[in-house]
Amino acid sequence: MSMTVIGLAGWSDSGKTTLLVKLAGVLEGQGVRVAVIKHDAHGHYKEAEGADSTRFAQAGASAVVVVSPEAVRTYERRRSGLGEALDALRAGGRYELVLVEGFKEEHHDKIAVFRTAEQAGILSVLSRPPIAWVTPDEGTAGNRPEGLPVFHPDEVSGIADWIRSRMGNRE
Repeated sequence: MSMTVIGLAGWSDSGKTTLLVKLAGVLEGQGVRVAVIKHDAHGHYKEAEGADSTRFAQAGASAVVVVSPEAVRTYERRRSGLGEALDALRAGGRYELVLVEGFKEEHHDKIAVFRTAEQAGILSVLSRPPIAWVTPDEGTAGNRPEGLPVFHPDEVSGIADWIRSRMGNRE
């Protein structure tokens, strides 16, 4: 099974996470197996306070794996990057689509997400031009390239349909 990788890139408070949550739900509801990778460049992510798994990690365990009837959660203390995470997902062969939040400088396809002209500055720092824009006002970024799709943040179904068409017109 081939795996499509599409990132959502934008500055803080641009709506990336909100859109990712909605897209993952819509696409899974349409039968697409979705994985999400979030870039935590500043190390802000923390396990639930007081949970046993958190206590194991705080005690210095190199890895903590929590297995339940519904999920397997793994926390590993090590350096890694987007490439390694994608390779692991590819090796498992279970996902058709990986939605990536952040990793602006990596070279996967990206959708630029911005609400204001200031946030549209994301366009100048991406490693390559985005494949689409998501913005409530396409005029906030100036002239868009010919043929570049522009979606309103509330057009989640339309964005999901467009992503599916990029995946090869899945039924």
